[in-house]
Amino acid sequence: MQLSLVLITLNAEATLAKCLASCDFIDDIVVVDSGSQDNTMAIAEQFGARVIQQTWLGFGKQKQFAVQQAQYDWVLCLDADEWLSDRLKHSIQQLNADHKTWAFTMPRCNKFMGRFLKHGEGYPDWSLRLFHRQHAQWSDDAVHETVQYQGLIGKLQGDLMHESGEVLGEYLRKQNQYTDLQAEALLAKQKSPSASKMLLSPLVRFIKFYLVRQGWRDGLPGFVHISIGCMNSMMKYAKLYELQRKSRQ
Repeated sequence: MQLSLVLITLNAEATLAKCLASCDFIDDIVVVDSGSQDNTMAIAEQFGARVIQQTWLGFGKQKQFAVQQAQYDWVLCLDADEWLSDRLKHSIQQLNADHKTWAFTMPRCNKFMGRFLKHGEGYPDWSLRLFHRQHAQWSDDAVHETVQYQGLIGKLQGDLMHESGEVLGEYLRKQNQYTDLQAEALLAKQKSPSASKMLLSPLVRFIKFYLVRQGWRDGLPGFVHISIGCMNSMMKYAKLYELQRKSRQ
C-alpha cells in the first residue's frame, strides 16, 4: 500500500520529532503549518517532509486541506503530539486493503497528568485516522472534527500513543476554547440550552465513563480527566445560553 502521512502543526517542536520518527516507513510526509514561531518547520524538513503554510481554517477544514496535498490516496492523519506504538506500526505495515474496506480505526492511548490512561474516557479512544481519500474526508467542524465515511471500517492492532506533555493549566485552556467552539456550533444549529441538559449531560457522562467503563482504575488522573469532561458537558450549554442571551439584546 502506498501511504502518505499527513499532519497539521502549530509550534509543535516539543513533540513532532517523536511523531515523525515512529513513521519512518512512510516516504511521503505532508506537514501543513499555520504559522509556527519555533523549530517546527526545521524539524519537519529534517525528516523529509513537505512543509506547506496555510492560514488556520479550523480543525476539520485544515485537516482536509492537508489530505488534499498528499501524494497518495491512502493517508494516515496524525497530530504532532501522537506517535505509533511498535505494534500499531507493524499492523499498518502489514496492511493489505481488500477494496471493500476504505477506512481503518485504531485505539488511542492518552497520557494525562503523567499517566497513560487505560480505562474510562481515555482508552480505548477509537480514532479513524487511516483512510482512502476518494472514499472518506474530514468534516468541516471547527472542533471535534471527524472522518466522514460510510462502509466497512477495519480495526488496527496496537495503540496510537497521545503524549502532549502539556500541564494541567494548558489542558484547561484548550478545553475552554473547545467549549467556546461547541457553543457556537450549537447556536448555529439553533439548539436550545436547559437546566436539565446542564445537569443530566455531565451526570450521564460520569456514570458511563467513570463507573461503567471503570475510569476509577486510572487513579486520580482518571478522576480528574472525567471530571473535566463532565464540566465541559455542562459548560457548552452554559455558554450557549450566554450566546443566545447576547443575541437577543
